[in-house]
Amino acid sequence: MGSSSHAPVVPDMNAASQRIPWFQVGTDRVRLLRDGEQAFPAMLDAIASAQHEVLLEMYCIGTDTVGERFRNALAQRARAGIKVRVIHDAVGSIGVTAGWWRPVTDAGGIVAEYHSVSPLNPRFRIERVERRDHRKLLVVDRLQGFTGGINLAAQWLPIGQGGEGWRDDMVEVRGDVTEELRTLFYRTWRKLTRDAPPLDVHRLSRRRKRPVWVLVSQWRTYRSMHREYVLRIGHARERIDIANSYFVPDRRVRAALFRAVRKGVHVRVLVPDKSDVPVVQFAVEALFEVLLRHGVEIWALPGTMLHAKTAIIDDEFTTIGSYNLDERSWRKNLEVNLAVEDRDFARHVRSWYERDLASATPIELSSWRQRSFGRRALEWAAFAMRRLW
Repeated sequence: MGSSSHAPVVPDMNAASQRIPWFQVGTDRVRLLRDGEQAFPAMLDAIASAQHEVLLEMYCIGTDTVGERFRNALAQRARAGIKVRVIHDAVGSIGVTAGWWRPVTDAGGIVAEYHSVSPLNPRFRIERVERRDHRKLLVVDRLQGFTGGINLAAQWLPIGQGGEGWRDDMVEVRGDVTEELRTLFYRTWRKLTRDAPPLDVHRLSRRRKRPVWVLVSQWRTYRSMHREYVLRIGHARERIDIANSYFVPDRRVRAALFRAVRKGVHVRVLVPDKSDVPVVQFAVEALFEVLLRHGVEIWALPGTMLHAKTAIIDDEFTTIGSYNLDERSWRKNLEVNLAVEDRDFARHVRSWYERDLASATPIELSSWRQRSFGRRALEWAAFAMRRLW
């Protein structure tokens, strides 16, 4: 993107973003960062302060002002002798090339592409094309960590700053849990580069040991995001609040939600009014009628793309990350969420959820049933293809 007066500008860290509250949870501190307006400055500030190591794993890096700002920040730290390692997904970052990364690699940083989709690439494997790295992860100096739904692209900038104002969540952590995020990064790094991880990288334990911990996809262990969702929904007593951009839950999750409603749990789901991926929007809407019939409230956020993947249960448990409640996130993608057991943090996140809900429109069963047969057919077709996206 050029340097015209209309180009998006990444905001600098300011007094308002510095006042975003921190919550002490066990040995970790956590805070919610809403949208790129808060997340980008905090992430750039962390990179600029790095003294030893910067690890970035990102599904989508745009070849726009935002992507360039982060690339240049990484290059600056690499020139200062800081260890810089980057993983980007070949599909999510489709416009990014080796040449685009040259400021980083010329400075000594190393960049790895996850599962190339070019048959000309010697590492191309047709069976890997559907396997994507959907994580959004930054770890600095083993002390600061970031994860959530926000990619490094202009869509996440406010409209007034030249972006599209996408509504999304990121969580910043400082403390012991950053070691878990670092371990995840190096697991993927080793698979891509065959480089052995540093000796100070710890194995990820099967069970969590602290009230802040990492959940992942494709694991049939106590770290499984899908398993955690099913268990937490099943144990809910009062309320379940979910914001999810591509909400196409499988039968186990739907059944858990229906059982929760029958127990008297108030279940609310916030989805985009209009998705950036039309076929996914139809698949999401294919479930509206059955969800509404079983007492699950559906709210649609208009005016901007809701891209968050956040859940708050009983004002006790919060999870924020990259995990969509759909087949791809569960079975095909690398994903990461942060889980937090803390009432104060949960209430804080829900207070912002309530603000989003205040701008959303409830979907009513009676009016939803009046949609056309043509629209129903599109919903059915999109839902039937949900495992192919």
